[in-house]
Amino acid sequence: MTEQKPIPARPKDVREDRVLLAGPRSRTAEFLRVMRIVREFIRGFRALHFVGPCVTVFGSARFEPGHRYYELARKIGGAISDLGFATITGGGPGIMEAANRGAKEAGGRSIGCNIILPHEQVPNPYIDLTVTFRYFFVRKVMLVKYSQAFVIMPGGFGTMDEAFEAATLIQTAKIQDFPVIFVGTEYWDRLFRFLREDMVSEGTINEAEYGLFTLTDSVDDVVKILERCPSSRDTATDRQPARRRWEVA
Repeated sequence: MTEQKPIPARPKDVREDRVLLAGPRSRTAEFLRVMRIVREFIRGFRALHFVGPCVTVFGSARFEPGHRYYELARKIGGAISDLGFATITGGGPGIMEAANRGAKEAGGRSIGCNIILPHEQVPNPYIDLTVTFRYFFVRKVMLVKYSQAFVIMPGGFGTMDEAFEAATLIQTAKIQDFPVIFVGTEYWDRLFRFLREDMVSEGTINEAEYGLFTLTDSVDDVVKILERCPSSRDTATDRQPARRRWEVA
């Protein structure tokens, strides 16, 4: 296992999202920024195009090995690999590390879609392929485009952002047959009660939209749901797909 080195967060990398969202710049600056965004999309497409069907696991970076949620995510990563899917995470520590670790220990493909933040990020040491992004929205596209399902472990703002991004895409029929599985009933119970008792009762979502999410503590339940994903395991069994001419190592 090779040690992963910190990814240097250069000032211009950290500023990219902030400058993009801060209002109009000169037309030349805006054009050059669009080109940088396009280049980042292409780099992500090239890196992930041949990884095969994947499942994305989200969760907090703050859980240490030995924590019950870390160990549960590790089991889920192994179960995902046993089904023949690659496991994708945000590439960092905590739940992300646990899922990548479980996948690698089970002999599956382990992928990290990292993001450059103001502090240096060290990709966890259980990743076969790391792709690093400057823009959150580019990274989110990759995580949806190449994933067959989301597994949502206990986490913070970023975890909830990804879960509700997926829910919105399903609600608006942008994606179909895309399981969103929340794991950790004790942690997520109050969120689900709010969805059911407030949002459904007020009519801001309906019962079918509430039903887009599954809540469980069981690895077996996760496996049963993933077995029903549109991409069958028969198409996902090649865990080391043949390299193509444009694939990025």
